[in-house]
Amino acid sequence: MTAQFTIDHIRQQFPALSQESNGQPLVYLDSAATTQKPRAVIDTISQYYQGQNANVHRGSHSLTAAATVQFERARETVQHFLHAASSKEIIWTRGATEALNLIANTYARHTLQAGDEILVSEMEHHANIVPWQMVAEQTGARVVKIPMKADCTLDLEAYYQLLSPNTKIVAVAHVSNVTGTRHPIEAMIHAAHDVGAIAVIDGAQAVAHETVDVQALDADFYVFSGHKIYAPAGIGVLYGKQALLEAMPPWHGGGKMVEKVSFAGTTYAGLPGKFEAGTPNVAGSLALAAAIEWLQGLDRDASEAHIHRLREMALAGIADIDDLRIIGLQPHASLFSFVVDGVHHQDIATLLDQQGIALRAGHHCAHPMMDALHVNGTLRVSLALYNTEQDVERFIAALQKACSLL
Repeated sequence: MTAQFTIDHIRQQFPALSQESNGQPLVYLDSAATTQKPRAVIDTISQYYQGQNANVHRGSHSLTAAATVQFERARETVQHFLHAASSKEIIWTRGATEALNLIANTYARHTLQAGDEILVSEMEHHANIVPWQMVAEQTGARVVKIPMKADCTLDLEAYYQLLSPNTKIVAVAHVSNVTGTRHPIEAMIHAAHDVGAIAVIDGAQAVAHETVDVQALDADFYVFSGHKIYAPAGIGVLYGKQALLEAMPPWHGGGKMVEKVSFAGTTYAGLPGKFEAGTPNVAGSLALAAAIEWLQGLDRDASEAHIHRLREMALAGIADIDDLRIIGLQPHASLFSFVVDGVHHQDIATLLDQQGIALRAGHHCAHPMMDALHVNGTLRVSLALYNTEQDVERFIAALQKACSLL
């Protein structure tokens, strides 16, 4: 049953938000980096370690059997969350970064040849650039940049022109972590498939804010990190089409990912175990499922409308600050980035932190995008459903004060 969205009820579920920062109540505006955790997630972790702790898919006692059932139910929760066809298509990872590296080191490394091309957008997080560069060096393939336009949207005309029979992989974020730009991934995936390429989508910034249906998207791979969707750090998901995953070799070797090991040779396990060597992050998996169930129990339309109202309020409140420029302003995003010309972003962030305002300043793990923008970094405000009008008012006042001092 969907609960009515009320901000007071939401705030009560996040114990971290009651703490102070530099002697003042915390205003947390860095949810694109990592979200705070609701009590339901914290309690799930505690309950597992207090009364359910056991390894999974190993042993014959009842505790491990019960843990295994919960572990696989968590996988099914993620399957339904992404609307995947099978739980076999859900692979546990440490996060989106590991998931992207897994794809690069298995699918890409064993299919790419000299002359093949990997199209990667100029707006990507480093996690969706560096693995492709590494595998290109190993295979003789080439990483090709999909450029962005001045308004911080991808140049689709250039993208369509870059696509060719040499294109084997297209890697693009669902939503930019710098500007909140939602890329037209539906059209991009379709065009990639028209030339025989596969599409890898980094969903780290998207899954907390919109419903994702990987079958409707026809995404070949889709990845996300739990800590950006109210779950703990150290747990993430790789979705892959079953046929692709079955054809891919394992990446890590060890326990669980095998059926039989001998010095004459090893037989690997089927999906999803083939890609989950060693003892998994059981508590993290259960907590991710708890976060998803918690989020789906809310009125997501109301929560997103709340976030967007706060964003518009913040933008209106800082519009008159001298020399402040919003970078690539996008409608309906949960975040925005800005610079104040002539002032270093880190100086502003420090003054804001002294007033209890926590936000991100820097290059946001997006050096190529910063280079294209001709800046060395920005300040980023990223909102979540637990933020309030009072948070925004304090941010506006703190930023005005900081800029008056610089």
